Amino acid sequence: MRSIYLEHANITVSNLDKAILFFTTAFPHFKIRGGGESNGKKWIHLGDTDTYLALNESIVPVKYEKNYNTSGINHIGFVVKEVGVIAEKLLAAGFQRDFPRQEEKFRTREYFADDDGNEYEFVEYFSNLPEEKNQY
Repeated sequence: MRSIYLEHANITVSNLDKAILFFTTAFPHFKIRGGGESNGKKWIHLGDTDTYLALNESIVPVKYEKNYNTSGINHIGFVVKEVGVIAEKLLAAGFQRDFPRQEEKFRTREYFADDDGNEYEFVEYFSNLPEEKNQY
């Protein structure tokens, strides 16, 4: 096992059910690991045995205005197999690309936004060599 990996991301969403739909469409193997209510807010942990998303439902829904010119998280990236299949499933479920598909020699990237405007990158690598995967 790697010594460092991202265990989870904690994300507040306006609608928990819509967030669950987005992530289980992209990752059908993700299951609800647990959940409950805290301070009047519903929350769940959605993922597999190694990684998960802590999703909290907001009390006051406010859509985040993404702006790459100011501080904040711009997107979260997931390494996946069959990025095209994931993109097709997300499109069929009504989600929209947030950025055009990026096809390169050693990787293909797709960007989608959830209902709150949070952006997620799905990247499929076609090489295991870091110098090829990370060509800039």
